[in-house]
Amino acid sequence: MFYKVQVQDHIRVPPHLFSLQTKDAVTQMAREKFDGYISKDMGIVIDVSDITDIKDGVIIPGDGAAYYHAEFALLTFKPEMHEVVFGKIKDIADFGAFINIGPAEGMIHVSQTMDDFVSFSKDKVLVGKESKRSLKVNDLCLAKIIAVSFKDLTNPKLGLTMRQECLGKLEWLEEKAAPEEKEQKGQQKGQKGKEHKKEQEKHK
Repeated sequence: MFYKVQVQDHIRVPPHLFSLQTKDAVTQMAREKFDGYISKDMGIVIDVSDITDIKDGVIIPGDGAAYYHAEFALLTFKPEMHEVVFGKIKDIADFGAFINIGPAEGMIHVSQTMDDFVSFSKDKVLVGKESKRSLKVNDLCLAKIIAVSFKDLTNPKLGLTMRQECLGKLEWLEEKAAPEEKEQKGQQKGQKGKEHKKEQEKHK
């Protein structure tokens, strides 16, 4: 899930940025400070935006830089349990598939890629024994988050599944939707036929 989080912090602006407008300098340094920042509470910081307030700067003796107390917003991505996400398969191994969901990467264990017995081929393709469905690098998929761990903040762990209803490779979902749409159209056609027959009987 994407969030916009309001924060307050002291931002250090070095002397070589004093020629910039204060807001521009604070924005640049805030982005450098929070670039790649990850926490359990906020998730993964994507960008800094909407600096709403900047107090007067303070220069600390022996440093030379100015420190500004600023209020601004952080755009973050915090993966939530049971959240359905859209992503692209980045890599495939014999134990599962790695999926890129934008700011983060997750892993789909081979047993969770599809509701079938799955085999791994040397050209990095997972194939279902009964369904003959295949999963390969660059495939676009819908998956659900089933495990989130921020134990190692430099490398959060996300576990996902595609076995449940309405999840999986987009092509699989389209294949399933096609016969359902055909059946629905058939039912509608049959209903219209019944209504037409009743209308004819009224006029006899």
